[in-house]
Amino acid sequence: MQVTLTSHSPNETTVLAAKLAPLLVKGDVLLLGGEVGVGKTDLARKIIQNRMELYGVVEDVPSPTFTLVQTYELGTIEYIHADLYRISHPDEVYEIGLERGFDHAVCLIEWPDRLGSIAPVNALSIDISIIDDNIRHFKFSWTHPRWSDRLCVLNELNLGGRD
Repeated sequence: MQVTLTSHSPNETTVLAAKLAPLLVKGDVLLLGGEVGVGKTDLARKIIQNRMELYGVVEDVPSPTFTLVQTYELGTIEYIHADLYRISHPDEVYEIGLERGFDHAVCLIEWPDRLGSIAPVNALSIDISIIDDNIRHFKFSWTHPRWSDRLCVLNELNLGGRD
């Protein structure tokens, strides 16, 4: 299944993240795809910051481009934000221990194509593309039924446009 939303501003992307963040539970994996600069890190950061606000946590959420993985303990859920751009082979995912989080954390993974066959089949793919300046298309796609009921809230979003 799939849903595509159009965000016309950073504020609308924040609204999208605020609707998506509370839906996430342990074992959820979000595969954030798209070219350099489309907003993968921005979406991940806004999801994590939304959860931080819930727990009264004030902390910087840097891009994991150089560290590869950043983790955040928020309540009873660990959030793992990974940027696999510098990974050259899927076996390196095991070296950084990312696959351990697939069942026990919420994983936000940029450059998911680097996972190869390691990508969880129950993941939610979010492909982001730039349309113009601040306009972004967010294409949500999934095959696992765990997402269908939870993502119906996206149909209720009143962003600038929905396809």
